[in-house]
Amino acid sequence: MIDSRRVLLEAAEILGKGSPILEDEVLRDYVRSFLAQSNLFLDAAAKHGTPVYLFDEDTLLNRAKQFTTAFTGELPGFRPFFAVKSNNHPAVANSLVKFGLGLDVSSGLELETALGTGCPQILFSGPGKTDAELDLAVANAEAVTVLMDSFGELDRLERIARRRNAVVRAGVRLTTEERGLWRKFGVPLAGLERFMEEADNSEHIRLCGLQFHTSWNLTPGSQVAFLRRLGERFTAMKQGRLKAIEFLDIGGGYWPPLGEWLHFSATPEGRVIQSVLPDSKRPDRYRFPSEAIEVFAHEIGRAIRNHIFPHVLCSVFAEPGRWLVNDSMHILLTVVDKKAEDLVIVDGGTNIVGWERFETDYCPVVNLSRPSLIERNSFIFGSLCTPRDVWGYSYFGDGIEPGDILMIPSQGAYTYSLRQSFIKPLAKMIPLESRQQGGVG
Repeated sequence: MIDSRRVLLEAAEILGKGSPILEDEVLRDYVRSFLAQSNLFLDAAAKHGTPVYLFDEDTLLNRAKQFTTAFTGELPGFRPFFAVKSNNHPAVANSLVKFGLGLDVSSGLELETALGTGCPQILFSGPGKTDAELDLAVANAEAVTVLMDSFGELDRLERIARRRNAVVRAGVRLTTEERGLWRKFGVPLAGLERFMEEADNSEHIRLCGLQFHTSWNLTPGSQVAFLRRLGERFTAMKQGRLKAIEFLDIGGGYWPPLGEWLHFSATPEGRVIQSVLPDSKRPDRYRFPSEAIEVFAHEIGRAIRNHIFPHVLCSVFAEPGRWLVNDSMHILLTVVDKKAEDLVIVDGGTNIVGWERFETDYCPVVNLSRPSLIERNSFIFGSLCTPRDVWGYSYFGDGIEPGDILMIPSQGAYTYSLRQSFIKPLAKMIPLESRQQGGVG
């Protein structure tokens, strides 16, 4: 039975705290950085048309360098693997492989993409791998490490590897949350030693690593907490068993540097208020800040040295995705209709990003054709035949008219991968550096 008094007390606490406001100067500096390059973006729109994804490889590789430098400074020999699911365009994976990163894939489809890049080190993670997917991994065992998700997957991988007379390098994913939806992933920590014992009896599997993953990390707190739990589990395990561990994969989930930007409706207090007063609106923008990647590296590195290395001296892997690609891709759109002073429609729909994210996530819409650091209220709708097709409720610009080119910046993470064929054609992607060469997909 619901405890109404407790619900009211919790709601009052949420309303009393309030969420941090996105500072005007932070927002203006962010918009200013794109207006400074407006001619470059306008040239791309003129040459290739809209809607398009604009791929900024320089930013991607700068992020890869920053991430790698931060962690290798704390953990010598550290190796990052790009999480392909965060942006599955082959150009992104190819760029990062050439830079020196490995690839982390979560399906047979992604594994085929990764193999096509020639990447020499691929991690295959994810639940519910099919026999056909495992067979593809075994057939490419010289490059692929399978991160097993369950006891059943251990049995099936052994059967498939035996049939091919191959030995597969493997790890096991550990569950970080034993309750709720995250139970879907991995093996409970309490079952680790039994899993390793069963793997010892699998003639065609060489279990040599562990993986865990926590998501949506604004701080390294969740990762540090699990490393502490893992160290405690190691204390109770046999030393001979621990010697088999060659790598520890600490997963991904690192939030990009700008933090999480939200509309009022997506904040904790907004959800409470709108559940009671659905028509209530607040114009404020909110920002939940994230720690710098150097802070993540320092705190996680210290936790590994304190809790893991006393038991197991192993290599450390990570699977960054969102942090690497978020700022490396932008969307360009053209205004095709102005139906009122506060309502325009553009030529691209939110099928480009895959879901109605801008009802909750705040992203500035930048009018490159009429640049200004003043934000003006207006509905910015896409051209899909649904009212949920919203890009934003305001724009930065000195007015807005048909023909204007709008930018939706920093849309590199979980947009291209989630795009969907719905009503309108999919946008192509063009590289910023070599835009004269035309689209690449």
